[in-house]
Amino acid sequence: MNELKGIGLNPIELDLRQYFGKAAELKAELTKYDLMYIRGGSGFVLRRAYHHSGADKVIKELLSSDALVYAGYSAGPFMLCPSLEGIDGRVDLPDFIPEGYPDGPTIWQCLSILPYAIAPHYKSDHPETKEIDRTIEYYIANHIPFIALHDGEAIVVDAKGQRVVG
Repeated sequence: MNELKGIGLNPIELDLRQYFGKAAELKAELTKYDLMYIRGGSGFVLRRAYHHSGADKVIKELLSSDALVYAGYSAGPFMLCPSLEGIDGRVDLPDFIPEGYPDGPTIWQCLSILPYAIAPHYKSDHPETKEIDRTIEYYIANHIPFIALHDGEAIVVDAKGQRVVG
């Protein structure tokens, strides 16, 4: 939050756990904003939160109508990919269900906004860099298209196309 404030933004924190089973309320809240920034953590826990809050459908709808800009760090961009395949057992634990989350099977499919996987923290000073190297090996061995991002890089998708900046 301090880093976002430091660049002149006025962020608020929105906890998806407060919207479990309340997709309409989540949509009403998200339509108040032009930008959402999704921080990192476990991709599988975040995917569960998207599912139980309805964020997966709400965000996809808002993005398709160009009503929202989606930005994020680490696991945040994973949600835009086709699947969490490749990070299981390497970076994140697929079967971990945090306290307060409903039980249920692991959700592998993501929003498929992007047609490729993202490998964050590539060759960076991040504790997960070695794990990402193994994930990239998995992507290559299984012919999964991906973009590897160093910390400080971003994928920009706009009317001009898609490009890596930073």
